[in-house]
Amino acid sequence: MESAAGTADDSSNMPHKVVAVAAGEAHTLALSGDGYVYSWGRGMFGRLGTGSESDEIFPVRVKIQNSELKLIAVAAGAYHSLALADDGSVWSWGYNNSLAPQLMERFLELGSPDQSKDELETKSKAPLKICAVKAGGMTSLAIDNLGALWMWGNCPQENNNGDGSLTFVSCFTPIPVWDFHGHTVVKVACGNEHVVALVSAGERHKAGDVWSWGMEKGLGLCPDASFTGTDSGDAISPLRIHGPKFNDPVQVSCGAAHTVLVAHDGYKLWSWGRGRSGVLGNGKTVDCFSPTVVLWPPLNEDFKQEELNQDDKIVDQKGSDGVLEMEKKLSLAMEEMKLLQSKLSTMERYASILHGSIFGKPFEVQDIPISLQNSGTFDIAREWEKMLESSDRSGLVRLELFYRNMLTGVKDKILKKRIQELIKECLPSSAEGK
Repeated sequence: MESAAGTADDSSNMPHKVVAVAAGEAHTLALSGDGYVYSWGRGMFGRLGTGSESDEIFPVRVKIQNSELKLIAVAAGAYHSLALADDGSVWSWGYNNSLAPQLMERFLELGSPDQSKDELETKSKAPLKICAVKAGGMTSLAIDNLGALWMWGNCPQENNNGDGSLTFVSCFTPIPVWDFHGHTVVKVACGNEHVVALVSAGERHKAGDVWSWGMEKGLGLCPDASFTGTDSGDAISPLRIHGPKFNDPVQVSCGAAHTVLVAHDGYKLWSWGRGRSGVLGNGKTVDCFSPTVVLWPPLNEDFKQEELNQDDKIVDQKGSDGVLEMEKKLSLAMEEMKLLQSKLSTMERYASILHGSIFGKPFEVQDIPISLQNSGTFDIAREWEKMLESSDRSGLVRLELFYRNMLTGVKDKILKKRIQELIKECLPSSAEGK
């Protein structure tokens, strides 16, 4: 017999392998490999799922009514928690008077909004299956097996005062996000008051658009907002984020007021939103309302010469002298290749960072100037003219802003240095006058 949650018996049998974690405002969830959920931290509102509001300083197991189910995913909002079972059912607890996990029976009564009328009639008795859950702030999200997105909790709606501003209304049952009807929601994440979704017309999101909505247009479209008159800058329904195509996005995550996207099969990072404390990772602390390239890999690691693996230097003493000599040559060649790869990686990252800062997109092979590809000689004047001719208005505006800011910085530095020179020239003359 299992003991009550919170006792030593629960934690003593906890498997060592943790396959997923989630963190809320002041609590943590951990999912073990055998399908159990553990929680610890602040217990107010029952967010720990232990049946009480007591705080827990060690992990305790969260018990659900159906002990045969295996939990496969967890999500944590500010004051509530979600768990997804292997049968597609969703369990929730926390804020809204739930001290222990409760089955969200509403999903059992619903059909996916992406099902046709005939499908709904033939599968009317089949429960809706959920394949992913997310939580943030006071909002909960779920993606069903047909790629439809559901939302409940704090949901954005237009304010009744008629000024177009945003307000959040409590939805006690899941409602579909109809804007994505006919499409497949691949990934979703939410912050305190904004939601970001990767949406595809097919089964896999290869390259394309990221959608956001909520506070300040989901922190991705503020350049479109004037923040005057009736334009509050908020978005009640999903809007596509302006910017480059995000090739092969694999992950999206939201902080309270910023978003980070992993794309290009994990080799590129993009961020936007509030930039305080450097959370955007682009070397600045200012807000960015359109996607900006994250400095990745970190400079201190990428610009440091790689240490060669000592195992590669070990030569097998057995065998003939010819084999040993060949192995030595191969080892030296491998070391030289590693050094060249390190230098090439450094140059590639530097070019990507510089290109991303100027043009707002990663540096790709097709961005290499034609004259450099064909002849090996770079005609900067001709290539610059071609680039300007091929740029659209938004690209030209970005170039203007970039070089204007750079020029302003250069002028400031020149002025400061001239002032310093004048001060140095005046100080000796002042001393002689005394």
